[in-house]
Amino acid sequence: MAASSNSSLSGSSVSSDAEEYQPPIWKSYLYQLQQEAPRPKRIICPRERWGFTVLVRLVSNSQPQVENRPKYYGREFHGIISREQADELLGGVEGAYILRESQRQPGCYTLALRFGNQTLNYRLFHDGKHFVGEKRFESIHDLVTDGLITLYIETKAAEYISKMTTNPIYEHIGYATLLREKVSRRLSRSKNEPRKTNVTHEEHTAVEKISSLVRRAALTHNDNHFNYEKTHNFKVHTFRGPHWCEYCANFMWGLIAQGVRCSDCGLNVHKQCSKHVPNDCQPDLKRIKKVYCCDLTTLVKAHNTQRPMVVDICIREIEARGLKSEGLYRVSGFTEHIEDVKMAFDRDGEKADISANVYPDINIITGALKLYFRDLPIPVITYDTYSKFIDAAKISNADERLEAVHEVLMLLPPAHYETLRYLMIHLKKVTMNEKDNFMNAENLGIVFGPTLMRPPEDSTLTTLHDMRYQKLIVQILIENEDVLF
Repeated sequence: MAASSNSSLSGSSVSSDAEEYQPPIWKSYLYQLQQEAPRPKRIICPRERWGFTVLVRLVSNSQPQVENRPKYYGREFHGIISREQADELLGGVEGAYILRESQRQPGCYTLALRFGNQTLNYRLFHDGKHFVGEKRFESIHDLVTDGLITLYIETKAAEYISKMTTNPIYEHIGYATLLREKVSRRLSRSKNEPRKTNVTHEEHTAVEKISSLVRRAALTHNDNHFNYEKTHNFKVHTFRGPHWCEYCANFMWGLIAQGVRCSDCGLNVHKQCSKHVPNDCQPDLKRIKKVYCCDLTTLVKAHNTQRPMVVDICIREIEARGLKSEGLYRVSGFTEHIEDVKMAFDRDGEKADISANVYPDINIITGALKLYFRDLPIPVITYDTYSKFIDAAKISNADERLEAVHEVLMLLPPAHYETLRYLMIHLKKVTMNEKDNFMNAENLGIVFGPTLMRPPEDSTLTTLHDMRYQKLIVQILIENEDVLF
């Protein structure tokens, strides 16, 4: 992705035709500053130079001439010297650097770096990689290169950086989806009607340049009827080659860990910009590696469904052939067969075959459904609402308790609420067949209490203490599903 000029977006309106479309202009000011940043200049220890000469001429002992040099430092290490000596060795050259051992704290090491007409000293650490702050580098050279870039940009553009998020590109890209749709129609038409004008090379290029932005625009014009709010799952990321922030359109500077990427939808932004991005993550199915152990909201948004398809498919199968099965949900199926069902969903998604022809024992399907709930990284009854549900269960007055449970239900994320609602409707059907399956609301509460809700802290004592309240909450939800939901 190349920078065009140091300006903001050329426009925010939707063009009337694809030929008139103008792609967003990436702001190149910070990229230009990175190019201007001082380059690292390693100052080799004089004793190392002498040792190297002797090594070449006499092919003698190759041991370093500087005493106690750590094996992970090179010839830029000067041993125990003072700050004043380090400053003298750097010679006032921008970007020059050396490593030294502290006089006051032997065994501690310092990076002395010349920048801005002064010598800067940083405590240096190594744990397999080199670092002075959050970023970790394979080599001292990379650490210094990245440091000089950061120092230079933050010195030259401090005010600019502080205002980067005030006019974000993110708010002006709703037209990208319309462009994609128009180009797609033209591509389709060109296949069917080859004599008509084909899409130009420029149109293809424009689409390629905004491919990542199309994800964002899809949120404005998509057909998702279950548009649950979802936060982005940002993780620090190292970008190979120049990259621009998809929120503010500015260059992401540095050698490594230049920004963050949403592991669910692929949005690339500055770390500081990530704090301003709306909770509108639209997960990409290509990034969702599995069905089990995947965040519930992430899964339903990726598949554009109301509830996790595992829940729908399993419940549909159970209600078709298992409602009268004795001990439904209490009796366990074979673990290896349950794992097979899990693998089928992870591999085939909604095309997984869990019919009676493949799994005649309905307890395998109920086991797979319970396993799905247990494997959720955030339980259906979320960690944030757990203690509130437990407090509600402790209320002695039945009417007040029911009202308290209803209030906490309203705090659940929409996808979690909908999944819980659908499950309770199903479990109510199970209790209606109690004379055959011997499963009432209390029995199901014992089964599903610890499956649907877990305490935030991993405490066996807390779990044991809360089990009766977990059971009671599920029992209340089943018995009053028509009122609560």
